[in-house]
Amino acid sequence: MILQFSIKNYRTFKESAVLSFIASNYDKVTRENENIYYNEKFGLRLLKSAVVYGANASGKSKLLDAFGFMRHYVINSSKEGQKGDKIDVHPFRLNSETENQPSEFEIIFIHKDVQYRYGFEATKTKVVSEWLFHKPKTKEIELFYRDNNKFDTHGRNFSKGKTVIKEGLVRDNALLVSVAAQFNDKTSINVLDWFKRLKTLSGLNESGYQGYTMSKTEDPIHKAKILDLLKAADLGIRDIQLQKLDIDKLPKDLPKEIKDKILREINDEKAEYISDVITTHKKYDAKGRPIDNISFSLDDDESSGTRKYFALTGPILDVIENGYTLVIDELDSKLHPNLVCRIVSLFNSNELNKKNAQLIFNTHDTNLLSTGLFRRDQIWFTDKNKYGEAKLYSLADFKSDEVKKSESFEDNYIRGKYGAVPFLGFFENLNNILLQYENEK
Repeated sequence: MILQFSIKNYRTFKESAVLSFIASNYDKVTRENENIYYNEKFGLRLLKSAVVYGANASGKSKLLDAFGFMRHYVINSSKEGQKGDKIDVHPFRLNSETENQPSEFEIIFIHKDVQYRYGFEATKTKVVSEWLFHKPKTKEIELFYRDNNKFDTHGRNFSKGKTVIKEGLVRDNALLVSVAAQFNDKTSINVLDWFKRLKTLSGLNESGYQGYTMSKTEDPIHKAKILDLLKAADLGIRDIQLQKLDIDKLPKDLPKEIKDKILREINDEKAEYISDVITTHKKYDAKGRPIDNISFSLDDDESSGTRKYFALTGPILDVIENGYTLVIDELDSKLHPNLVCRIVSLFNSNELNKKNAQLIFNTHDTNLLSTGLFRRDQIWFTDKNKYGEAKLYSLADFKSDEVKKSESFEDNYIRGKYGAVPFLGFFENLNNILLQYENEK
């Protein structure tokens, strides 16, 4: 589970932004049994979910984008690219002081009963610094610290990493933890294993993970669970079947190179192409009695919300069953607010989320603030000042006399009490401005 994630000088975040999953002490009554997991070994109360609100272009998506960048870079920096290749990092560009400075990332997490703190600073051209600490019991131990090409390592607990350094195998643009994992350093492998369990999705484009859900339906047990989630959403879907591609019915205007590639993979690699998902709905007579089943095409007949929710069921089940962490940008896009509430409730549930998976998402759906699903320390905001600098803060950061439990969080947010809303004063004069242009014609 994540304890804390922080970034600095990344995209719209000039100063340090810290997202904490350690539950606040003053709010021990609110949803303590549902939304909190207590880790006995380290004595920590950890939040199972967090939601981020903010105006358009305030940094909500960029915060979640940072999770995706860090995950990809940690897993792939040792095997993607060559010496001299650029690092896909983006510093804050609206300030001359920071545009050429390194971006910083750090994450604290628990994996296999060990607490880790890992981070790095990087520019477009090189890793400026990198560090890894672990806490197997009560004391945090430094495993290595990197300052450009100088490394200070723990001789006993990071011995293989030390060998990798001695052999000169760490490029300027690669992370030591990624390289050491390739050479079977146990601790580095554990770090990469955790990052692989961090799942990042776009709520605006489900095509990237719909195929994963399709593949899971070929297993009867997973298919039954996916159907349960579909039925629980009241979409009217009774069954789903994969429609395999018929190579004899390929479009005549399909480019030859694509057709040859499909045929080669089917013949040589025994691959199967899925052309559609067929959903089954009940058909009724004039008196409302079920008389037959009707097949619909997921692509052609179902709504965009149904398609997105179907695509989400596979990753959600994967995360819940394995205790992973799921980060979703724009979870509420295309989905009804009540359905988003159900997804959040799934993660908060002790009964259904037995392995304490975590959900992190951003949204504009203020309805969630009035449902009572979240504690104050689970509600976060991004706000941007006149210099284009975003900041991140929690509802729990406000004093108790400023944010009372009896107040409507939704109404307060919309009224701007917590900030993180757009300034729309320009619209008050918009009619006059438009009329002025009209008169000048």
